[in-house]
Amino acid sequence: MAKALVFIDNPGTALKKSSLELLTIARSLGEAVVAVNGELHDDVAAALGAHGASVLYRPSATDLDDYLVGPKAAYLAAAVEASGAGTVLLENTADGKEIAARLGVKLNAGVITDVVGVDADGTAHKSVLAGSYTTTAKARTAVAVLTVKPNSVDVEAPAASGTPEAVTIDVPADATANAARVTGRAEKPASGRPELTEARIVVAGGRGVDGDFGPLEELADALGGALGASRAATDAGWIGHDYQVGQTGKTVSPQLYISAGISGAIQQKAGMQTSKVIVAINKDAESPIFEIADFGIIGDLFKVVPQATEEIKKRKG
Repeated sequence: MAKALVFIDNPGTALKKSSLELLTIARSLGEAVVAVNGELHDDVAAALGAHGASVLYRPSATDLDDYLVGPKAAYLAAAVEASGAGTVLLENTADGKEIAARLGVKLNAGVITDVVGVDADGTAHKSVLAGSYTTTAKARTAVAVLTVKPNSVDVEAPAASGTPEAVTIDVPADATANAARVTGRAEKPASGRPELTEARIVVAGGRGVDGDFGPLEELADALGGALGASRAATDAGWIGHDYQVGQTGKTVSPQLYISAGISGAIQQKAGMQTSKVIVAINKDAESPIFEIADFGIIGDLFKVVPQATEEIKKRKG
């Protein structure tokens, strides 16, 4: 049976939905095996087994996070060799893409990024040209490396679960990969909202908020969603760049994306166009965002958003 290797980097105390999506895809391709980096909690190991992982690889080295992504790529290359996997699945993050690129070079493998779906035969569906088109691609090499956007597939658990076999992988020493060391980290303050790239609901604001994200924060909290922003809003200093959605920011694919005061330039569309339902609020009826919106409201966001928030709160109790 074909094998698909899923890479999970620092899972924490619970598996993210994006990791479960990768496991769902892996099982559709054959036998799912997992390579984990970082501390592994018992609950995470149990969840991996519950979602079909047959083998759990762990690196012999415990300092992979002390460097940039080079050692992680070396670890994955060794895991691919040990498992015989024909497909490697990673998250479509900045680190995930860089690891995928390095892994492609090491394994002479085809690399496909921005994947939003994978067929049982390994054909990948991906967003291209700033999200304007969806294409299909399939690696013709012995190993395919895919980075998958979050919220792209529905999570499914297998009918039967078990305990994955634990295997330790020796990470080959590489002076070049270890040439740069991470000297410090600062934890981002928790907002209480979901991680932007993981959220099922995103409320995003742009130039039209004129520096006031308060109404959008209230709406996001009422919906249990994450807060996002356009580049214009982050460049203006109204909100941190961690909230930026777009071609030069984060890519999101939630079930519901609410765009308020965002014109919908192609760079912004690139980061959210694969959202399942898009609701646009803008005073300008000619804004490009209305071209891709499922529902559009032409009006002042400072009047529309508070009304929506009030109604949602009423319905919630």
